[in-house]
Amino acid sequence: MSTQHALLISLLEKPSSGYDLARRFDRSIGYFWHATHQQIYRELGRMADSGWIAADESETTENEGAADRKNRKKVYRVLPAGREELVRWVLTPGAGLDQREEILVKLRADAAIGPLGLGDEMRRLIALHQARLETYLAIERKDFSAPDMDRAQQLRYTLLRRGIRFEQDWVAWGEDLLPLLERPPA
Repeated sequence: MSTQHALLISLLEKPSSGYDLARRFDRSIGYFWHATHQQIYRELGRMADSGWIAADESETTENEGAADRKNRKKVYRVLPAGREELVRWVLTPGAGLDQREEILVKLRADAAIGPLGLGDEMRRLIALHQARLETYLAIERKDFSAPDMDRAQQLRYTLLRRGIRFEQDWVAWGEDLLPLLERPPA
């Protein structure tokens, strides 16, 4: 997935200023596709240059001074060309499974030349995944407790459930692996 496509999705859900978009992105798509605020602003510029989005400035007032005009927000919205690009991308088959996770390579190194003392790193990663799991469970309780969800809500909920299952599995895998990492070599 590209950052541009993730941003198009977010803007289709709700036209936003760059700042508001970055904050919303961090709390939604950002859980599985990371982008810095600087990257988001850079990509918004590229998307505008490509004709995929447009920025509308917030309304002016009679008493607005030069400083106020300079600080006005640009609210980005998706244009028809952006929607077409998103549809094109969605319908293009993906490249395959992306398994890039640094700890997997480190574990392979530990197997080849270890033990390297990866126990602390594994505990740190377990804690991070456990924290994300708790965040997902809180979102589930807050946003998906209603029994009568529309199709869009149901789809968002299935994405959240996938994240919950992934984090549960990662924590269990890490906890299973931890004793092996702390065992002295045979």
